[in-house]
Amino acid sequence: MLQQTRIETPLPYYQRFLEEFPTVEDLALAEVEEVLALWSGLGYYRRARQLHAAARRVVEIGGFPRTVEGLRELPGIGAYTAAAVASIAFGVAEPVLDGNVERVLSRWLALELDPKSRPARERMLAAAAGLLDPARAGDSNQALMELGATVCVPKRPRCLLCPISPSCQAVSGGNDPERFPVARAKRERELHRLLVAVVERDGGVLLFRRADDSALLAGIWELPWTSLEPAPEESLAERYGGRWSLGPRVGGVRHAITFRDLELDVHRAEVAAPEGTWGWFGERERAEMPLSSLVTKVLRAAVSPSQAKKPRAADSR
Repeated sequence: MLQQTRIETPLPYYQRFLEEFPTVEDLALAEVEEVLALWSGLGYYRRARQLHAAARRVVEIGGFPRTVEGLRELPGIGAYTAAAVASIAFGVAEPVLDGNVERVLSRWLALELDPKSRPARERMLAAAAGLLDPARAGDSNQALMELGATVCVPKRPRCLLCPISPSCQAVSGGNDPERFPVARAKRERELHRLLVAVVERDGGVLLFRRADDSALLAGIWELPWTSLEPAPEESLAERYGGRWSLGPRVGGVRHAITFRDLELDVHRAEVAAPEGTWGWFGERERAEMPLSSLVTKVLRAAVSPSQAKKPRAADSR
């Protein structure tokens, strides 16, 4: 849950998640829809699917792997997570590289390389291994992470308080520690203009479920959308089936996803005979479904207040 976000955001999600799934067995027995619903709003839904799959694998093999190699075989577990779990939970002498440790080591080495490049990571891992206390691997890794979080901070690092500053090349070499890590070239942001169709019927809003093999947001329920083009009704029909009739534009929404900036024109619409997995859902049901935060944002602006809390119509699919 902490990947790609600040700690304040996932805390309430984490508490609700543990209340619902207090053990790995409880998580393994749950349906993926339940897991995605509790994850709604955090984004990067592939993480939730992998967490669920990892729980099922742990139950299947009878417990958590106790080696880095075994942990990396679990869905969604990469080098950092495997090293962190192995060292903290099982005392394995394996160095970790998270963002805080990267910053500490980039400065300690005065590393003039992109910290995400392979040569840089090889040098940082070697340095981290040299600083690791094999007898207290978990404490040692956590100490280095904490050093980056509290002392070797991005701006105005507290070098006078740092226990490894005497050997830090960014300090002893007369460099400005804030130069490190070397800034990466930023990816150009992409602007996408889209049209979103809001269809209301009998107190419900029409939503479609993405296929489980979708490259993005697999299994998530979404509002029908298409790119802004000369024939959006035909495009909606190609994507969702049925016969579409667009009504007036009722508002606009802006949304950012990683490097993509979305500008959405929200329209009322009608449709006959849609295809795929779809349904009409009221507000109470949507609260328990896996939805992206974009859906919530669009509906907040477009759904009739008098209709929002009515129950789902009987013709959902």
